[in-house]
Amino acid sequence: MNSIRDHFGIHDDALTLRSKRNNILASNIANAATPHFKARDVDFEASLAAVMPSGLISTSNNRHIAQAGNSTGGGLLYRTPINPSLDGNTVELAVEQMEFSENVVRYQSSLTLLNRKISGLMSAIKGE
Repeated sequence: MNSIRDHFGIHDDALTLRSKRNNILASNIANAATPHFKARDVDFEASLAAVMPSGLISTSNNRHIAQAGNSTGGGLLYRTPINPSLDGNTVELAVEQMEFSENVVRYQSSLTLLNRKISGLMSAIKGE
């Protein structure tokens, strides 16, 4: 193992991205009544893939699927509304609340997994 960061794997990056997404979704909810406000979001999977080390996966058979490239880069995107309001606001409160709730649950899951990794390290350090 190269470092403690390697031991945590993807969980620390996932927590950081989930926290960033929570802030963006909270901003959308707070601006639900602001004329011409455009709802934003991030593509979590693309953002996480952008921070992960990448390399080509070798295939041993020509029928294997080659690794797909990451062209999105995981930046901040505008949400496409289903029912945009007449004042130009694209925030749909029910959608934002659902996305926020789901993201919080996933944040808590990542935090739990990271805490278990830390507990395992602490046990190893103590020799338990």
